[in-house]
Amino acid sequence: MNSAARIRLILASASPRRRQLLRQIGHEPVCLPVDVDETPLPAEDPAALVQRLAASKAEYCLQHRAHELERTDSLLVLGADTVIDLDGEVLGKPRDREDAVQMLLRLAGREHTVLSGVCLLQASGPGLEKLQRREDIHVRTVVRFGPMSAEQAEDYWETGEPAGKAGAYAIQGLGARFVAQLSGSYSNVVGLPLYETQGLLQRAGLAAGQLE
Repeated sequence: MNSAARIRLILASASPRRRQLLRQIGHEPVCLPVDVDETPLPAEDPAALVQRLAASKAEYCLQHRAHELERTDSLLVLGADTVIDLDGEVLGKPRDREDAVQMLLRLAGREHTVLSGVCLLQASGPGLEKLQRREDIHVRTVVRFGPMSAEQAEDYWETGEPAGKAGAYAIQGLGARFVAQLSGSYSNVVGLPLYETQGLLQRAGLAAGQLE
């Protein structure tokens, strides 16, 4: 590809956090959300789960939504998924208040791992039939919470922040008050590991700071 400016970046997500993270490193993605079944497969470990879901989002977006955009020389489709791994058990988004409070109390005073899967597909051709590149990665960050009371967990739920967040907390928001220690990528806990994702984009010909 001679001109990275003719590459269009698509984010297969409606997540404002992931979009903002990409903007932070100079990219302005087109957001084309997709709806995939996020139910873990039997005996599927957390790393395999996030890799599969990230790939499913990217593949579905490329096959079913990318045609909605005006053609460019090449399209990059980015899919991502993030879960909490607590001793091998996947903690996703809380169903309701009770579920969120229970999650938070289970995380209190303990370490957990935040896992993100990222899949980047690059396609070209009149019908985007030529798959030029595919890269799949997953990134781990270890987070340790300090002690938390049931009252603190319930008060946090009332802020509205835990809803829709893996593990029922947002490290970039009020949830930061519970984080005693972090080892690894901070942006990974927010929802997208920026250093590793930028590496994927660079290898596909899209440099940091170039507007699509």
